[in-house]
Amino acid sequence: MTPLVDAHLDLAYNARAHGWDLTLPLAELRRRARGPYRPTVSLPALAEAGVAVAFATLFVDPAEFPTPAAARDEALYQLGYYEALFGRGLARPIRSRAELKAHLERWERDRVPGLVLLMEGAEPLRTPDELPDWHARGLRLLGPAWKDTRYAGGTGGEKGFTDLGRALLLAMAELGMGLDLAHLAEAAFFEALDTYLGPVLVSHANPRALAPATNRHLSDAQLKALQSRDAVVGLVLYNRFLDPGWRPGRALPLGRVADHADYLAGRLGWNKVGIGSDFDGGFGAEAIPEDLDAPKDLRRLAPLLDEAAPGVLGGNWLGWLFRNLPA
Repeated sequence: MTPLVDAHLDLAYNARAHGWDLTLPLAELRRRARGPYRPTVSLPALAEAGVAVAFATLFVDPAEFPTPAAARDEALYQLGYYEALFGRGLARPIRSRAELKAHLERWERDRVPGLVLLMEGAEPLRTPDELPDWHARGLRLLGPAWKDTRYAGGTGGEKGFTDLGRALLLAMAELGMGLDLAHLAEAAFFEALDTYLGPVLVSHANPRALAPATNRHLSDAQLKALQSRDAVVGLVLYNRFLDPGWRPGRALPLGRVADHADYLAGRLGWNKVGIGSDFDGGFGAEAIPEDLDAPKDLRRLAPLLDEAAPGVLGGNWLGWLFRNLPA
């Protein structure tokens, strides 16, 4: 089975915020779930789909946890959640190229998903000096902003990096961490590309030309700037991010995902296009394209992507990890 990679899943956040037991089969999780939407992801569903690697987030909503201390406590809880999964053998941590190689060899036999930890929004870091402690516990990817933070401008904002944010970039560079450019305001995005010499990625974003309502997505100028960097962009599979005219209750053809992939590939090359589904990231199964109901259905994209499918569905992200994780 060709391994799939999903570069953005809010697993711990959903377990925490909604009380979902993600160790359940998806059908049972859906039967028990209480919340605003129908779940799309569980660990057994990832295994069934052949998702070999997922970027699993530490996401703290700043509206719920408005102080650095509160954000830190919540992120530590989520980190503990992942560590518990690792301890139970329900997932494996991926912190290095050696671990990735060993994981993929074992995954061929047991289908246990591997998780790369990604902090989405840097508010849990009270200061950049705390970053080595998080790195020691497995954090390998960091996006400085979701919305505006103390570190950088984010979705809906306009500012670049603050002095604290520049200190954070220096701390990340010393550790060789991957800088996730998703959600950064354009000024912060371009400042990061100009100054950060470490590995960069965009875990989950779509081309703004096809989804123009917000600076959440990548402009043509941003895509042009990415051409010279070893970055992969993960496509978000949320209907409203694929078609701004979509409304609940309407079906969206799966081909709309291929349209976005084609647009990115035309500017970056097919080797820089991947999946960052953001499944259950504030929306559920009722708000993703038709013929997608669970992670296994990602394979339905293959005929639409032709020979590019193995790369987009997993190979491009695996290549990025092998090039950019520590040895």
